[in-house]
Amino acid sequence: MTAPARRRKVVVFGSLNMDLVARVPRMPAPGETLAGRSFLANPGGKGANQAVACARQGAHVELVGRVGDDGFAATLRAALAAQAVDAGGVATVSGAATGTAMIFVDDAAQNCIAVIAGANAHVSCDDARALRPRLHEAALLLLQLEVPVDAVLHAAAVARASGCRVLLNPAPARPLPEALWPLLDILVLNESEACLLTGMPQVTRDTAVQAAATLRSRGPRDVLVTLGAEGVVWAGEAGAQHFDALRVQALDTTAAGDTFIGALAALLVEGHAMPEAVRHAIRAAALCVTRVGAQASMPTRAEVEAFDVSASGTHGAPAAPGGPN
Repeated sequence: MTAPARRRKVVVFGSLNMDLVARVPRMPAPGETLAGRSFLANPGGKGANQAVACARQGAHVELVGRVGDDGFAATLRAALAAQAVDAGGVATVSGAATGTAMIFVDDAAQNCIAVIAGANAHVSCDDARALRPRLHEAALLLLQLEVPVDAVLHAAAVARASGCRVLLNPAPARPLPEALWPLLDILVLNESEACLLTGMPQVTRDTAVQAAATLRSRGPRDVLVTLGAEGVVWAGEAGAQHFDALRVQALDTTAAGDTFIGALAALLVEGHAMPEAVRHAIRAAALCVTRVGAQASMPTRAEVEAFDVSASGTHGAPAAPGGPN
């Protein structure tokens, strides 16, 4: 099943960062100076990452956000253009630095991230209101929490008034305004985010259905909880379903969650049912963690469809971990 072409557009309202990535043998202890293995500067930010991931799966994607007037901004714009993401809605903030993420990745492929908002902090309710013409022919608006939450709330309200579905990835984790819940159609979050939003001390495979049902009762029609090695739990109108993770030899889990969301969105706006979209997104994220970097690690549609699951291996990292990127 496919959707009409004019409704296959995805609009992303969110952050753009330059990711400064240091590979280290292990995470340094407080006060410790540790020799790193390598360094990379890669385009990132949850908004830009999800936009690129979605575009690589064949969707028409527009990104709305802000960058500074520094050298990083030009690099980020060029990276988006190379992936056919329409960045006409990305404004420049005079005198501000472009958002930056400082990332450590250890030999176990786990990451530790500090995000400096920079120009992302200037995304405003006016930017959200300006979304209206972009959403007229869009099927889905993707939101995250690396820009001010008031702007996120306004963006969701504009989308609802425009008849456009809203997907929120509540990361970095923080409490949500009560007014935001009824504006959401789809909520995608990881275990730690689910703990914060439900008040549950721990969310595991055994308790994820309960967590998803609790969150779904607040407004979203569909809730997906990514559980790392334990897969993904989806709660929808027909009940709950668990999807197994794929096991791969992981090099870097950075942006695996964003890859999952972008791939999920691309399939949904084509008209695919949620189970098919989730399975595709799991495959995309599994490929992502076998590569280094954020946007550089995201697979194309052809790569996901050609992925040989039977040859993916039995150890490594899960398909869809969450986290800041």
